Amino acid sequence: MAFRFRHAICNEAFETWPFAGACRAIRTAGYTGIEIAPFTLAENPSDITAPQRREYRDVIQSEGLTFVGLHWLLVGPKGLHVTGPDAEVRKRSWGHVDRLIDLCADLGPGGVMVFGSPKQRSTTGGLTRAEATRNYVDGLRGVAPHALERGVTVLVEALPVAQSDVVQTLDEAVSIVNQIGCPSVRSMFDVHNAIDENEPHRALVDRHFDYIRHVHVNELDGRHCGAGSYDFKPVFEVLRRRNYAGWISLEAFDFTAGAERLANESLRHLENEIDQITS
Repeated sequence: MAFRFRHAICNEAFETWPFAGACRAIRTAGYTGIEIAPFTLAENPSDITAPQRREYRDVIQSEGLTFVGLHWLLVGPKGLHVTGPDAEVRKRSWGHVDRLIDLCADLGPGGVMVFGSPKQRSTTGGLTRAEATRNYVDGLRGVAPHALERGVTVLVEALPVAQSDVVQTLDEAVSIVNQIGCPSVRSMFDVHNAIDENEPHRALVDRHFDYIRHVHVNELDGRHCGAGSYDFKPVFEVLRRRNYAGWISLEAFDFTAGAERLANESLRHLENEIDQITS
């Protein structure tokens, strides 16, 4: 069977849409997966009831989509921080992550949780980068067994220097994964967030392929795919050669084009890039 990429989209571009309508538009554009920012479902995602979770899950499936996972984990409720000096705040924040693991598992099997959330993990309160990173590792180690039990994979996402000073490279992310040593904690690759990496992206992805469970695509400036000049083909060639089984998920940060347009233009652009490496 010929290799095929699986395409998903992050749902916040459709935040103001009714959930079913957003799922329908995403499937109509050609995507088969949806990745959800929990704040688009509720200000405090922990308040989403069991019947509501079943309803979201049923809508996703009825519209022909697969639930891929969660991202933007710590936007709400306010006051969360996972690496700071206040032990009570850290405890409350990691408790929130623990409950998101249940939400992720309840929305669909085999989901991932992309742990970006720069504001809620960067150094604060006078801690050094090393101290904050240690708190991050300890917190991840604490939630890893629950994630493993629920079939969820938490992904350490490297962020650029302008966004965070805790985990800035894929090398650092992989080091944390190895420190924890649990299959429920892995990493991922995001085009936009790799802007500060010194190594060519295809070499970076190839070297860390065994740790990469998920891929976010976007332009280096955060616009949707095709709105800039990033060449996706080298990374896609590596993923194809290595038989990547995860999702290619669009995460755009600029929604001015409108949800439907950016969804459609991105997927058509990616399909064209893929055609060039497979023809």
